[in-house]
Amino acid sequence: MKIRLERKQDYMEVEKLVRNSFWNIYRPGAYEHYIVHNLRKDDSFIANLAYVIENDNKIIGHINYSKGYIDYGNQKEDAVVLGPISIDRNCQKRGLGSELIQYTLELAENEKIPFVFVIGDENYYHRFGFESASEYGLFLEHTDTNEECPFFMIKIFDESKLKKSQGIFHNPEVFDVNPDDVDEFDSQFEFKEKQVLEGQLGV
Repeated sequence: MKIRLERKQDYMEVEKLVRNSFWNIYRPGAYEHYIVHNLRKDDSFIANLAYVIENDNKIIGHINYSKGYIDYGNQKEDAVVLGPISIDRNCQKRGLGSELIQYTLELAENEKIPFVFVIGDENYYHRFGFESASEYGLFLEHTDTNEECPFFMIKIFDESKLKKSQGIFHNPEVFDVNPDDVDEFDSQFEFKEKQVLEGQLGV
Protein backbone atom coordinates (compact mmCIF):
# COMPACT_ATOMS: atom_id res chain seq x y z
CA MET A 1 0.00 0.00 0.00
CA LYS A 2 1.35 3.44 -0.88
CA ILE A 3 0.37 7.10 -0.89
CA ARG A 4 1.21 8.86 -4.15
CA LEU A 5 0.20 11.80 -6.32
CA GLU A 6 -2.89 11.39 -8.44
CA ARG A 7 -2.14 10.82 -12.13
CA LYS A 8 -4.24 11.66 -15.16
CA GLN A 9 -4.90 7.99 -15.82
CA ASP A 10 -6.41 7.73 -12.33
CA TYR A 11 -9.17 10.24 -12.97
CA MET A 12 -12.07 7.91 -13.79
CA GLU A 13 -11.15 5.42 -11.07
CA VAL A 14 -10.93 8.26 -8.54
CA GLU A 15 -14.31 9.65 -9.60
CA LYS A 16 -15.90 6.21 -9.17
CA LEU A 17 -14.34 5.96 -5.72
CA VAL A 18 -15.59 9.41 -4.71
CA ARG A 19 -19.07 8.69 -6.08
CA ASN A 20 -19.36 5.40 -4.20
CA SER A 21 -17.96 6.90 -0.99
CA PHE A 22 -20.47 9.75 -0.87
CA TRP A 23 -23.52 8.11 -2.45
CA ASN A 24 -26.66 8.82 -0.38
CA ILE A 25 -24.55 10.05 2.57
CA TYR A 26 -25.31 13.80 2.60
CA ARG A 27 -28.07 13.84 -0.02
CA PRO A 28 -29.83 11.42 -2.37
CA GLY A 29 -27.06 10.49 -4.81
CA ALA A 30 -23.83 12.51 -4.65
CA TYR A 31 -22.27 15.73 -5.96
CA GLU A 32 -18.70 15.18 -4.85
CA HIS A 33 -17.44 13.18 -7.85
CA TYR A 34 -18.69 15.93 -10.15
CA ILE A 35 -16.89 18.53 -8.02
CA VAL A 36 -13.66 16.50 -8.16
CA HIS A 37 -14.03 16.20 -11.94
CA ASN A 38 -14.46 19.95 -12.42
CA LEU A 39 -11.91 20.94 -9.81
CA ARG A 40 -9.01 19.53 -11.83
CA LYS A 41 -9.76 22.06 -14.59
CA ASP A 42 -10.23 24.99 -12.21
CA ASP A 43 -7.69 27.63 -11.18
CA SER A 44 -8.45 26.88 -7.53
CA PHE A 45 -7.10 23.31 -7.81
CA ILE A 46 -3.87 22.50 -5.94
CA ALA A 47 -2.54 19.66 -8.07
CA ASN A 48 0.52 18.95 -5.94
CA LEU A 49 -1.72 18.09 -2.97
CA ALA A 50 -4.05 15.73 -4.87
CA TYR A 51 -3.04 12.33 -3.50
CA VAL A 52 -4.35 8.78 -3.61
CA ILE A 53 -3.83 5.62 -1.58
CA GLU A 54 -3.11 2.66 -3.83
CA ASN A 55 -3.27 -0.98 -2.76
CA ASP A 56 -2.70 -3.91 -5.15
CA ASN A 57 -3.03 -1.54 -8.12
CA LYS A 58 -6.43 -0.33 -6.87
CA ILE A 59 -7.11 3.18 -5.62
CA ILE A 60 -8.80 3.00 -2.23
CA GLY A 61 -8.35 6.58 -1.01
CA HIS A 62 -8.22 10.10 -2.43
CA ILE A 63 -7.85 13.67 -1.17
CA ASN A 64 -8.07 17.14 -2.72
CA TYR A 65 -7.08 20.64 -1.65
CA SER A 66 -8.12 23.85 -3.36
CA LYS A 67 -8.07 27.62 -2.91
CA GLY A 68 -11.08 29.60 -1.84
CA TYR A 69 -10.83 33.06 -0.38
CA ILE A 70 -11.43 35.03 2.81
CA ASP A 71 -13.39 38.27 2.43
CA TYR A 72 -12.28 40.73 5.09
CA GLY A 73 -14.61 43.45 3.83
CA ASN A 74 -11.93 45.75 2.48
CA GLN A 75 -9.81 43.02 0.87
CA LYS A 76 -9.82 39.36 -0.14
CA GLU A 77 -7.10 36.80 0.38
CA ASP A 78 -6.67 33.24 -0.93
CA ALA A 79 -7.10 30.46 1.59
CA VAL A 80 -6.73 26.69 1.25
CA VAL A 81 -9.51 24.21 2.03
CA LEU A 82 -9.22 20.44 2.41
CA GLY A 83 -11.65 18.14 0.62
CA PRO A 84 -13.27 16.16 -0.69
CA ILE A 85 -11.59 13.14 0.87
CA SER A 86 -12.78 9.63 0.11
CA ILE A 87 -11.96 6.15 1.35
CA ASP A 88 -13.35 3.00 -0.24
CA ARG A 89 -16.31 1.88 1.87
CA ASN A 90 -14.78 -1.59 2.20
CA CYS A 91 -11.58 -0.08 3.61
CA GLN A 92 -12.96 2.36 6.16
CA LYS A 93 -12.34 2.22 9.92
CA ARG A 94 -8.70 1.25 9.30
CA GLY A 95 -7.08 4.64 9.80
CA LEU A 96 -6.45 5.20 6.09
CA GLY A 97 -8.24 8.53 6.02
CA SER A 98 -6.21 9.73 8.99
CA GLU A 99 -2.99 8.62 7.30
CA LEU A 100 -3.87 10.45 4.09
CA ILE A 101 -4.87 13.65 5.89
CA GLN A 102 -1.78 13.69 8.10
CA TYR A 103 0.53 13.00 5.14
CA THR A 104 -0.88 15.81 3.01
CA LEU A 105 -1.12 18.30 5.88
CA GLU A 106 2.62 17.86 6.43
CA LEU A 107 3.17 18.56 2.74
CA ALA A 108 1.00 21.68 2.99
CA GLU A 109 3.05 22.94 5.93
CA ASN A 110 6.30 22.24 4.07
CA GLU A 111 5.00 24.31 1.17
CA LYS A 112 4.51 27.26 3.54
CA ILE A 113 0.72 27.21 3.36
CA PRO A 114 -0.09 29.20 6.53
CA PHE A 115 -3.39 27.50 7.40
CA VAL A 116 -5.96 25.07 6.04
CA PHE A 117 -9.73 25.09 6.45
CA VAL A 118 -11.98 22.05 6.55
CA ILE A 119 -15.74 21.57 6.72
CA GLY A 120 -16.64 18.36 8.53
CA ASP A 121 -17.05 16.48 11.79
CA GLU A 122 -15.22 18.34 14.54
CA ASN A 123 -14.85 15.14 16.58
CA TYR A 124 -12.86 13.64 13.71
CA TYR A 125 -10.76 16.60 12.62
CA HIS A 126 -9.71 17.74 16.10
CA ARG A 127 -7.20 14.87 16.15
CA PHE A 128 -5.22 16.61 13.39
CA GLY A 129 -5.05 19.92 15.22
CA PHE A 130 -8.06 21.56 13.60
CA GLU A 131 -10.02 23.95 15.81
CA SER A 132 -13.08 26.11 15.42
CA ALA A 133 -12.36 28.88 12.91
CA SER A 134 -14.75 31.20 14.72
CA GLU A 135 -12.18 31.41 17.55
CA TYR A 136 -10.14 33.49 15.08
CA GLY A 137 -13.04 35.54 13.76
CA LEU A 138 -13.36 33.44 10.61
CA PHE A 139 -16.72 32.15 9.45
CA LEU A 140 -18.07 30.05 6.60
CA GLU A 141 -20.17 31.79 3.98
CA HIS A 142 -23.94 31.59 4.61
CA THR A 143 -23.51 30.88 8.34
CA ASP A 144 -24.35 33.15 11.30
CA THR A 145 -21.33 35.18 12.40
CA ASN A 146 -22.92 35.57 15.84
CA GLU A 147 -22.73 31.85 16.53
CA GLU A 148 -19.95 29.30 16.62
CA CYS A 149 -19.91 27.01 13.59
CA PRO A 150 -18.22 23.87 14.98
CA PHE A 151 -18.05 22.06 11.64
CA PHE A 152 -16.00 24.88 10.07
CA MET A 153 -12.44 24.46 11.32
CA ILE A 154 -8.93 25.69 10.75
CA LYS A 155 -5.49 24.10 11.10
CA ILE A 156 -2.90 26.83 11.63
CA PHE A 157 0.76 26.49 10.68
CA ASP A 158 1.69 30.19 10.83
CA GLU A 159 -0.59 32.29 13.05
CA SER A 160 1.22 35.47 11.99
CA LYS A 161 -0.53 35.19 8.61
CA LEU A 162 -3.98 35.52 10.21
CA LYS A 163 -5.53 38.96 10.24
CA LYS A 164 -6.93 40.41 13.43
CA SER A 165 -10.30 41.12 11.85
CA GLN A 166 -13.44 39.19 11.03
CA GLY A 167 -13.45 37.36 7.71
CA ILE A 168 -15.86 35.24 5.69
CA PHE A 169 -14.48 32.20 3.90
CA HIS A 170 -15.88 31.37 0.47
CA ASN A 171 -15.39 27.96 -1.10
CA PRO A 172 -14.16 27.81 -4.71
CA GLU A 173 -17.02 28.50 -7.10
CA VAL A 174 -16.61 25.00 -8.54
CA PHE A 175 -18.16 23.66 -5.30
CA ASP A 176 -21.49 25.24 -6.28
CA VAL A 177 -23.16 22.78 -8.65
CA ASN A 178 -26.37 22.56 -10.63
CA PRO A 179 -28.19 19.28 -9.81
CA ASP A 180 -29.21 18.89 -13.46
CA ASP A 181 -25.55 19.10 -14.50
CA VAL A 182 -24.68 16.48 -11.91
CA ASP A 183 -27.37 14.14 -13.24
CA GLU A 184 -26.08 14.55 -16.78
CA PHE A 185 -22.51 13.84 -15.68
CA ASP A 186 -23.67 10.92 -13.53
CA SER A 187 -25.25 9.16 -16.52
CA GLN A 188 -21.83 7.85 -17.60
CA PHE A 189 -21.47 5.83 -14.40
CA GLU A 190 -23.08 2.59 -13.31
CA PHE A 191 -26.67 3.13 -12.16
CA LYS A 192 -27.13 3.57 -8.43
CA GLU A 193 -30.44 4.30 -6.75
CA LYS A 194 -30.84 7.66 -5.05
CA GLN A 195 -32.39 7.35 -1.62
CA VAL A 196 -33.67 9.83 0.94
CA LEU A 197 -32.20 8.70 4.26
CA GLU A 198 -32.30 9.95 7.82
CA GLY A 199 -29.23 12.03 8.63
CA GLN A 200 -28.88 13.57 5.19
CA LEU A 201 -28.72 17.35 4.92
CA GLY A 202 -32.20 18.75 5.40
CA VAL A 203 -33.71 15.39 6.38
